[in-house]
Formats: sequence, C-alpha cells, structure tokens
Amino acid sequence: MRRGGALFRDRQEAGERLVPALAALGLDRPIVFALLRGGAAVAAPIAAALGAPLVPFLVRKLGVPWQPELAFGALAEGGGEPVLNSAIIRACGLTPAEIAAVHAREETELLRRRAVYLAGRERPDPRGRPAILVDDGLATGASALAALRALRAQGASPLILAVPVAPEESVAAMAGECDRVIAAEIHAIPAGIGGCYRDFHQLEDAEVLALLDAAARKDAP
Repeated sequence: MRRGGALFRDRQEAGERLVPALAALGLDRPIVFALLRGGAAVAAPIAAALGAPLVPFLVRKLGVPWQPELAFGALAEGGGEPVLNSAIIRACGLTPAEIAAVHAREETELLRRRAVYLAGRERPDPRGRPAILVDDGLATGASALAALRALRAQGASPLILAVPVAPEESVAAMAGECDRVIAAEIHAIPAGIGGCYRDFHQLEDAEVLALLDAAARKDAP
C-alpha cells in the first residue's frame, strides 16, 4: 500500500487501474454501468478507454439504522424486491418495522435520484450485450448483488463486476452472481472503502451529472 495506507489517489486513478484487465477481455459492444454515486467517477475512464456508453445504475444500500454504513440489504432500480442479508438482520436484531422504515426511506431517495439522473437520458438495452458493473469498492457486496441480479434479469451477458478493491471473501461471494469479477486490488478493508483512497470525497449530484454529460458528448456522432 502507499504511504498513509491508501491504495489509490482518487476514483479516477482507480478506474484507470481497471482498464487493462477489462480491455484484455475483448468484449464486443460493452456497456459500462456505474453504481451511483461513487461508481461514476471510477467508471468514467473505463467507458472512455473502451469506447463504451457510460450508463448510470441506481441502487440504494439498506443500512442498519444505528450503523448506516453496515448494509443489511440493498434496493435496485426497477421495482423488484430488495436483496436482504439475513445474517446481518439476525445479528443486529432488526425488527420488521425497522426494516420497512429503512426500505421506505431509501425507495424515496431512489425515486429522487431517478428523476435527477435518468430523466431525458437514453439508455441502451443490455439484452445480449456485455455489461460491466462498476463501483468504487466492494464491502458487504449488498449494492453490487442487487445490481447484478437486476442486470441479469434484463438479459445482460456476459456480466462483469469491476471494482478497484475488494476483500477476498467478497470476491468469492460475488463469483456466483456474475461471469467474472475484476479487482485491481484484492485487499482487506479494515478502515472501509474510503480508507483505500487519499481522496474519497462524496460525489454530489452536479459532479455525477457532469461525468455523465461528458461521456454522452463523447458518444454523440
């Protein structure tokens, strides 16, 4: 690891680190799906390098009320049932009412983000096309799992998960949910994903929209 414990300078560098392994797959007409918001900054250099469309994908983590960074599940766009982690739910003693309250709050935020990020944007049909799902790291994997299952249901094939950093156990857990997991670093994350970056600022709506708009201009004929 670099001085200070960081593996990456920022999300852009992390995305650039993933490009060689993804390019080597030789995918035909891939679509790069960015898990918002942090995944957008990682996915942007990947989409540019592969000449692929950069497509936002909406997922909301369902966090334990008193420890929001600990996900007990995730909700993906499309209105399907959330993915839940029964082990974490049992360990934390979450009640059905607590689960329902978090679900309702995150569903509201998902709808807000849909209006912000997806309105007026054309998104390619993933059916029969390679899909690369990109996030800024893999911790419990709840968000990635929900997104992978949603993309699989939409017919994307092959389905690749690309993350800058992930613990070995998380990579193994995702292996059965997609055709390939690409990680720049297989590494424990005792300080969380943010601890792997020197710059891990929270991306605001405007920054994400700027990344998406810049990618759309490159795709325009």
